[in-house]
Amino acid sequence: DFEMSNQMVTKIEGRELTLERVFDAPRELVFKAFSEAEHLKHWWGPHGWTLTVCNVDFRPGGIWHYCMTCMDEKQGDFYGVESWGKAVYHEIVENEKINYTDYFSDAEGNETEGMPSSIISMIFEEHDGQTKLISKSQFASAEALQSVMDMGMEQGISETWDRLEEHLLTLK
Repeated sequence: DFEMSNQMVTKIEGRELTLERVFDAPRELVFKAFSEAEHLKHWWGPHGWTLTVCNVDFRPGGIWHYCMTCMDEKQGDFYGVESWGKAVYHEIVENEKINYTDYFSDAEGNETEGMPSSIISMIFEEHDGQTKLISKSQFASAEALQSVMDMGMEQGISETWDRLEEHLLTLK
């Protein structure tokens, strides 16, 4: 059901994290926001963080390699910090689904030892011009999932999706 709520819904079951949110924008637009560097640069990352590097090869087997940098002096110790990430795309169904593995990485794209990776499936469902985004992340273990929750991932994604919502409003 598409109750219009821009609240993110979080469910944890074992080693799987499911996040859902409805965006007031058509599915093609939400999908495009996730698949093109020009869009991602505007919204990916929590408040105060900017994508300083964003290389997207959006195809199965392709890689998205990016760097988020904290530009907000009010964030204290985080100010100036770089956080590199890498996604390897597996399955892409235009406007419907993006499956990828998500890694913490370094500037060269090497996976960070000891940091949990996850297999992510993003589903885009449209209803009356609105889009329900469902993100399912599967971790190697419940402990690995707990470790990213302890790092504040839920708040980070919630803020990132707030920024996505603001970006989508500018495109309408």
